[in-house]
Amino acid sequence: MAITLYSLCGANEARPFSPHCWKVVMALRHKGLDFEERPLAFTAIPSVENGFSKTVPILRDGVHLVADSFDIATYLDEAYPDHPTLLGGEAGRALTRFVESFSQAVIHPAVTRIAICDIHDMLAPIDQAYFRQSRRERLGREIEEVAAGRDAEIAAFPAKLLALRHMLGHQPFIGGERPLFADYIVFGALQWLRISTGSVHLPADDKVSVWFERLLDLYEGHARKVA
Repeated sequence: MAITLYSLCGANEARPFSPHCWKVVMALRHKGLDFEERPLAFTAIPSVENGFSKTVPILRDGVHLVADSFDIATYLDEAYPDHPTLLGGEAGRALTRFVESFSQAVIHPAVTRIAICDIHDMLAPIDQAYFRQSRRERLGREIEEVAAGRDAEIAAFPAKLLALRHMLGHQPFIGGERPLFADYIVFGALQWLRISTGSVHLPADDKVSVWFERLLDLYEGHARKVA
C-alpha cells in the first residue's frame, strides 16, 4: 500500500507551505519511498483519519499512522532500515533534537514575525478566520501587530543564522558530506519563509543561501518547483 502524507496548504493546493510537512517530504524523498501527498487546509485537518491529529504532518503507511515530523522520521528509519538513514543512529537522533530545538526557538519565531500576514493572505476565507483567532490566542496579539516590526525582523534575520553559517564553512550539509534529517528541519523553516514571502531574505552569496539552494536542487528539484 502506498504511503500517504497529509500536509498543509492555503487556497492553492499546489503550494503546501508548512515547515514541518516539508521536513517529511524531504525525508521521504531521502529514503527513496513512493508516496502521495494530500495537502489540506487548516480547517480540513480534523476530518481526515477519524480525527487522528489536530495538526499535520500525518503519515499513513499501511496500518500505521504517525503524526509529528520527528516521530515520522524516527518511524521511517525504524520501518525502512535498508534505505538511507535520516537520523544516523541514536547519537545522531539526540543531536538532531538540538537542531530541532534551535530551529523552533530561533528561526520559527522570526519567520512568524516576517511572514504572518503573507500566510494569512494565502488562505481561503474560512481558514483566514481560523488563522486569525488561533494566532491571537497563541501570540496574544492581532497578526498585524505581530507583523509591525517586519522590516526590522528581516534586517536581523541573517544574524540569527550565524552558528549555521559558521558550520557550513566546514562542511556542505549539517549532516556532513550528505544531508540528514537535521538539514531538512532547518530547510523546512526556510522553505516556509520562501513559499509564503517569495524570499529567504538572505544575500545570494550567504553560505546559508548556498546550502539552501543545494537542498532545493535535491530530488530532481522537487522543492524548487513549489513557489
